[in-house]
Amino acid sequence: MMIVAHRGASKEAPENTFAAFELAYKDGADAIETDVHLTKDSIPIIMHDETVNRTTNGKGYIQDYTYEEIKTLHANAQFSTRFTQERIPTLEELLQWSVSKDILLNIELKNNKIDYNHLEKIVYELICTYNMNERIILSSFNPESIKRLQIYKDDLEIAYLTSNHKNLMKRAEDLGVKSLHLKHSIINKKLMKACLQNQLTVRAYTVNKTSHIKRIVDLQCHGIITDMPGEARRTLDAYQPLKK
Repeated sequence: MMIVAHRGASKEAPENTFAAFELAYKDGADAIETDVHLTKDSIPIIMHDETVNRTTNGKGYIQDYTYEEIKTLHANAQFSTRFTQERIPTLEELLQWSVSKDILLNIELKNNKIDYNHLEKIVYELICTYNMNERIILSSFNPESIKRLQIYKDDLEIAYLTSNHKNLMKRAEDLGVKSLHLKHSIINKKLMKACLQNQLTVRAYTVNKTSHIKRIVDLQCHGIITDMPGEARRTLDAYQPLKK
């Protein structure tokens, strides 16, 4: 089962920073999940929220900042006493860091609230620059973005993110995806059986509790997206799945 570190090892270090990514890599994550927005000057940067308010010492929307302004912010608001040097990474910096490491990247395009112009094309071209195509999963909650990504489907894995189980097989077919990233609480035996019958790869988010990890294993999901990749690795290594 694939272990995907959600925003890096985000329970132990500032989310979406190199401190969290390095720790996730050290803890044996198979992949790192991260989030991409565009600055005012169309530079793809790594952050979950549309604003910088929660995780930095700044205020306001990312789309209103230039990259030079973004670089001045501290990204350690959640761990201010333990981490003092963290900044907001660019996607290019993350690709540069990853290219020599045995790890995949799950890049979530954060365009479900602000649908940034040309985000898909900008991200795709940057991935191609570093020849990372075979090690990337692109995901989004935005169905229109998923449709726009279809021109790259022969080159990249595209995953639809959703917490809505209704008509899911039909939506997956209409969107042309072969991967689903689903909220763990909506996954059950019936849904998983349908996904397997339709040859869909399923990864569950955000799975932190030991009992939830074991449940997802028993349901035969293909991966978990977790804030605690080290703990997830230890749980998986020790767990004996139910006999089928």
